[in-house]
Amino acid sequence: QVLVEESGGDSVQAGGRLTLSCVVSTFPFGSPCMGWFRQAPGKAREKVSTIYTSGTTPVYDPSVLGRFTIPRDNTKRALFLQMNALEHEDSATYYCGVAAGSFAQCRSEAHYDSWGRGTQVTVSS
Repeated sequence: QVLVEESGGDSVQAGGRLTLSCVVSTFPFGSPCMGWFRQAPGKAREKVSTIYTSGTTPVYDPSVLGRFTIPRDNTKRALFLQMNALEHEDSATYYCGVAAGSFAQCRSEAHYDSWGRGTQVTVSS
């Protein structure tokens, strides 16, 4: 069983920055995908960014491109989400997802099968 734990959520002012962390108990067999997803109240969960394996180019949702980055440290089984220039629309519960799969599969939220409980980010305007 893969255990996933997120941390780092907080309340910040618009324009501020925040870094979320995700730690995984073990990687699933096969090439691990990791990603950040978010869900705002009344909305469906959406992909923020995913990364296939270290050294590959991450995939970002257009709404966060240029503002968010997704460093990954396989030695620590950790994934981070560095968020800059935060906007009110970024307010949501952020989830870390993990799965085994190919590069193409990693880009699909439906492919992820291990999730954390989420961490709340609130951006006040």
